[in-house]
Amino acid sequence: MALLGFIGMGNMGYAIMKGAKDSFHKEDIIFHSNTVEKMKKISEEEDIRYKMSNKEVMEEAKYIILAVKPQMFEMILPEIKECVSREHVIISLAPGVTIGQLKELCGTKRIVRTMPNTPALVTEGMTGVSYDETIFTEEEKQTVEKIFSSIGKMRVVDEKLIDCVVCASGSSPAYVFMFIEALADSVVKCGMKRNEAYEFVAQTVLGSAKLMLETKKHPGELKDMVCSPGGTTIAGVEALEENGFRKSVFSATKACFDKCKGIRS
Repeated sequence: MALLGFIGMGNMGYAIMKGAKDSFHKEDIIFHSNTVEKMKKISEEEDIRYKMSNKEVMEEAKYIILAVKPQMFEMILPEIKECVSREHVIISLAPGVTIGQLKELCGTKRIVRTMPNTPALVTEGMTGVSYDETIFTEEEKQTVEKIFSSIGKMRVVDEKLIDCVVCASGSSPAYVFMFIEALADSVVKCGMKRNEAYEFVAQTVLGSAKLMLETKKHPGELKDMVCSPGGTTIAGVEALEENGFRKSVFSATKACFDKCKGIRS
């Protein structure tokens, strides 16, 4: 018998499986994906067993990670519902789909709703986790924590905040990559080679985030530390503000948040 069963194997499912492999025994993990070719490739790369159907995954694993997009739920979940037992723990990675909806779709109250992000691929993920603590044993809660701690950091949050987690960490890596690309492009325009520009900018983003997390200083205070009176940095900050930097971020978050709500309608 396996412990963890993955249904779907996109980027996020793959990232979590790779992280879990370092925290659990590889024999404890199985998965199913949409094509045999893909399953064979992943199995060869990671030395993890695959199953030929979602039903087999359900029959052999206790913790079921639904690593498929919400658009696929209507096709996949009716099959899963037939196999759900009282022992199963169903873990969803899908944005915008509530625990209430998942209970109805899966036919069980034992639902864990999560929102991880792509930095999980390098074990620097941030995952929001929501569930009814009264339903699960301490061992089950510890296992859920172990799964998501294997890919970075995790925090249990009230479900009403999961859409905020999507905005804060689930979707926002895309904005960070856009910022890195744009800043590197602007430096290339100033004369630096592209590969050097990417390295300088990406390391600066990494270091800045680490500085804030480790010092626990307010980001505004850290920004002020860089801004000398009448200097180069404050000139750049002014230009960002004049061109709607903060407003653009607020607009992106609103669009993301509204989309989460729209998925459920």
